[in-house]
Amino acid sequence: MATSVLQPEDCRRDREHKPEFAESPRLTEDERLQILEAKERETGELPPELRERARLELREEPALREQALMQMRHFIEKHPAIRKCRTDAPFLLRFLRTKKYSIPQACSMLERYLTIRQMYPNWFQKLDPLDPKVAAVIDAGYLVPLPKRDAEGRRVVLSCMGRFDPHLYDNCVMARVHSMIVELLLDEPRSQLLGYTHVNDEAGMQMPHVSLWSLSDVRIMLNCIQNSTPMRHKCTHFVNIPHYGVRFFEFAVSLLSDKLKDRVMFHRSSDDLTKHVDPAILPKEYGGTVPLKDMIEELKKNLLKRREELLALDEMCVDLYALEKNDLTQDIHSTAGSFRKLELD
Repeated sequence: MATSVLQPEDCRRDREHKPEFAESPRLTEDERLQILEAKERETGELPPELRERARLELREEPALREQALMQMRHFIEKHPAIRKCRTDAPFLLRFLRTKKYSIPQACSMLERYLTIRQMYPNWFQKLDPLDPKVAAVIDAGYLVPLPKRDAEGRRVVLSCMGRFDPHLYDNCVMARVHSMIVELLLDEPRSQLLGYTHVNDEAGMQMPHVSLWSLSDVRIMLNCIQNSTPMRHKCTHFVNIPHYGVRFFEFAVSLLSDKLKDRVMFHRSSDDLTKHVDPAILPKEYGGTVPLKDMIEELKKNLLKRREELLALDEMCVDLYALEKNDLTQDIHSTAGSFRKLELD
């Protein structure tokens, strides 16, 4: 019987050049989609199967997209009030796709987006997933973007009011958690086109939850959401609202535009909700297969991965006093005028 005459070094070289026949584990469909979406996020490019839809719904075509990006960058460069702003394609496409490539409207929304971040820093800045209060609210499962999209391809964001402790945290913590999740999702090209579904479970809501927000705060926040945040809100579901919370949500909905009002649905029970939202994509606690705690862990990983990007948003800066007077800045201009008068006196 023949014996091998290979020496140890020869054996090592033989192993190095020997083709690997052991295949790596086959990716699941969910894992494959996550990889694709991560690549899309870096470039702002939509997948081929959605490009025709983007052309029909948003008028998006390669030449128009590049021209629009160039014009928005020029707008930022020449703007007398904008001191620093992101100019990468995924960021600017948030506004262009939300406004269906109306460049004046996209530029106006960008200006408003920068303005609210500067005017209300307690709500929109310091989006740090390692902040103890923010981390505790995330751990509790108050707000979770679901891993799987709905039947329309939309990202679904689940809010569970009963998991937010109003005795420990104020509306600033609540707002920062929402802002952080929104910023995590806004650079997704699929979401920029297909929009978002919101599912708000108000079970466990108490009067202290309602008292977290003054009527003035509600008005300001809803104005920010509607007019300054580049999200295509496609459907908002409310379920399990206690009787003492009905008036609060009726007031909030009354402040929405007619278009958004038509996209709000109220459900008496979770069973009613699942007639409109596939329970398979919901947490196990709502009829799905994946436990909420697993979704929370996945969210925490994604937030930590993007932590530096989230914190870097605070580097963007706009000179509020250099902005033209509008509904957001009128109070600032009034205050500035008073100070100028005092200086003159």
